[in-house]
Amino acid sequence: MLKKGSKLYSILTGTCPRCHEESMYIDKNPFNLAKIYKMHERCSHCGQPYKIEPSFYFGAMYVSYALGVAISVAIFIICFSFIGTDLKTAFISIIAGLVLLMPYIMRISRNIWINFFVGYDKDWNKPKDS
Repeated sequence: MLKKGSKLYSILTGTCPRCHEESMYIDKNPFNLAKIYKMHERCSHCGQPYKIEPSFYFGAMYVSYALGVAISVAIFIICFSFIGTDLKTAFISIIAGLVLLMPYIMRISRNIWINFFVGYDKDWNKPKDS
């Protein structure tokens, strides 16, 4: 299901969006908050630059916002509708869930953002025909 060549593979694993061979991040652990944004300059396998232009990842903030809203709604539905908690407990659960998932949300939103602009190319090293 999660195969190389799919956008979902690159997004969930944090690998290069073009070749899917190398992690984009210097430290693969998103909970190492000191290095959460530390990325390689380019892929050592295919040479794809990860910072396509200055301030490229500012757009990932919009993706992060959307993910945060989706996660908040999901936590609310689980807490309030299925478990039957009161509103205050559901709100506290949303805050706790967002704080705990923050490193993943930040990484996943960057991965989604770069995958909007760079696609998988299994023949990245072959010369292009003119």
